[in-house]
Formats: sequence, structure tokens, C-alpha cells
Amino acid sequence: MKDILLVDMNAFFIMCESRRDNSLLNIPAAVAGDPKYRTGIILAANYEARKFNVKVTMTVNEALKICPNLKLVKPDHEYYEKCSKQVFSLLSEYSPQLEINSIDEAWIDVTSSKKLFGDPYEIACDIQKRIKEELGLWCSIGISENKFLAKMASEMKKPLGITKLYKSSVSEILWPLSINKLYGIGNATAKKLNKDGIITIGDLAKADLSYLVSRFGKYGVYLYERSKGIDDDLVSPHDSKSLSCGRMETLTHDITDLNEAKRVIAVLSESIARSVRQKNLVGSVVQIQIKYNTFKMISRQITIEETSLTKDIYNAGCSILENNWDEDKPVRLVGISLCSLKRKDMQISFDVDGKQREEHLEKTIDKLNSKFGQDIIKRGNTI
Repeated sequence: MKDILLVDMNAFFIMCESRRDNSLLNIPAAVAGDPKYRTGIILAANYEARKFNVKVTMTVNEALKICPNLKLVKPDHEYYEKCSKQVFSLLSEYSPQLEINSIDEAWIDVTSSKKLFGDPYEIACDIQKRIKEELGLWCSIGISENKFLAKMASEMKKPLGITKLYKSSVSEILWPLSINKLYGIGNATAKKLNKDGIITIGDLAKADLSYLVSRFGKYGVYLYERSKGIDDDLVSPHDSKSLSCGRMETLTHDITDLNEAKRVIAVLSESIARSVRQKNLVGSVVQIQIKYNTFKMISRQITIEETSLTKDIYNAGCSILENNWDEDKPVRLVGISLCSLKRKDMQISFDVDGKQREEHLEKTIDKLNSKFGQDIIKRGNTI
């Protein structure tokens, strides 16, 4: 039997900020698009803010209406990536079998690590303690024999929880839960199941497989297996060395609205473009990552003219989203990358029209935002 941990960083972006400013720990606080002018969207909210129901993708104005004392912090994606690398570096000390799921989440197979570090619970305790003491960050950890149950377990106690969930205890722990608590089930599917008399995860586990397949196709097999705690996917380490610049956002709630996804893509595209311009790079491939609440992730990409312009990255990303969006499949993570990066040719041109003028404008915006505060100049699609 495998021993797998899912390490899920708690409120990652805002906890990274709390690492730099401890005063944020005890007040409602969130990372948002433009704190100074109170526009944009919420990218991460701490647990004090979540008590007021502040959520990711909510507009700043909406968040302030329900939590007037909310402290807003401008995003610093490069810093979050640095913190993420520190977390994953720490995790890799326990096992080379590390599968990064997003910027703030990873599975780690510790089956062969027990002789060195103790049983899985001892390893989880040590990881959580070190992440908190050495990195100033919080995490919850799920422990199981497969990836799915480890993820389910990690969600059960937040923040700073450690939960064990094995197939032997699925009937006791999972089956009494409402059907919408099972990862892979969105509101639309839950309503269909409820209409057919399937209210709990246990009801789903006891349902006839042929009925589920006739009702939902291959998705029915997924639902049936997961309700019984069955998942044969192995922890698969990834090592991507292609030259690219990407951002991902794990959402605190599943979304089915395409416009919500576009708002997230707008913020991430701005950050990517600013980063590649600072390094005098351009890219010619835009890639979108969509992770559904079934854990299935799809990546789609298109080739465009070499660019470092925010609008080019955003427009390409939106085009991919529109062609691949399925409102019946709830999404829990959205990412975008600019790939095939190369150093921009330093050639003299007397053509100051078109793209060259736009590049000059965006670099000017970068300088103004750097000098007077992040996002002092704001794009309409992020407001």
C-alpha cells in the first residue's frame, strides 16, 4: 500500500504577505488587484476575512461591502513563486516522488521514506511544523493510500490540519457527507443526483454503476469509483524546463462562469507581461491550464506573433478559454503561461506606429506602477 500526502498551503498568497507583515495575521486581509484605488478582484483572503464570506474572484467593492475593515495588499506574484519554491524544496527533502499540483499544493509519496522519517503521520507533523517555523507559512495535510483521498483529507481541517483518510474508513467518514462534498461534483451534477434520490456520498457509492454510466457517461464511472475511495493515479513528478513565464490561481470556490475565469486571466496576464518586459523577453506561445474539480487538468495553447504585450497574452488566453469552456464542469484552478520565450531583438526601427508604440506605452505603465504603486494605472478588464 502506498503512503501519500497532499500538502495544501493555507490562504497562500495572503500568508506569504503575512510573512512580511505579521500584523496581517489577526485582522481580515486579502491580496487584491489594486488596494490603493479599491478596484480589481480578490486573489486570496485570510481566514479572518473568510469569516465575513470574502472569496476569491469577488470584486474588491463586493468584498468591502461585507467586510468594511478588510485590509487590502497588492499582489507580488514573483514573491509568491519564490515562497512556493521554498516549500517544494523543503518537501523534496522527504521524497523525490513529488507532484506539484499548483503553486500552493503538492502530492508527495513517502512510501519509501518511512525508515528515515517515521510513519506518514510523523512525516506530516514534521513537514507542517517546519513550514510554519522555517518559512512562516501554514498548511493542511491529508494522508492516505491514494491521491484522491489524500486531497479529500486535506480539506477536512483548515487551517493547520492533519487528517488521515484511508479506504477502510471511507464508509464511516465520507459516506455520511452531502454529495456536493465529493470532489468532482459541481452544483449542476449534485442537483441531478439529488433529483434521482442520491443525497449523500454513501447513496452514490450504493448506486448502480449502469445507471451512473447511462446518466453521465464516463464521468459516471469516475463518480462511482471516487465515492468508494478508488483512485489508481500515481504520484508523477514533473520537471518542466522549457523557457516560459506562467501564473496559476487556485480558486477558493469552483466556478462555472466564463467571465469570472476571464477576470482571473486578466490579472495573471498583467503580471506575466510585466515580468517578461522587465527581462526584455518576448514569447510566441500562449498556454492555458484549466483544472476541474475532478482533478483533471487540460492544457491548450496557440501560437501568436512574438509579444510581451498584456493585451496580446490576455486576448489569446480568452480565445482559448472560449473554445474550451464547459459550464457543466466546475473549475478550481486557472492558469496562463507565455512560452517559447526569447530575448527580444534589439533592432532600430523608424516605425513608431502599431506594436512598437504599444510596447512603449506598456513599459511606461510599468514604470509608473513601479514608482507610484502597483496598478496605479488599471486596465478596464481587471476592474
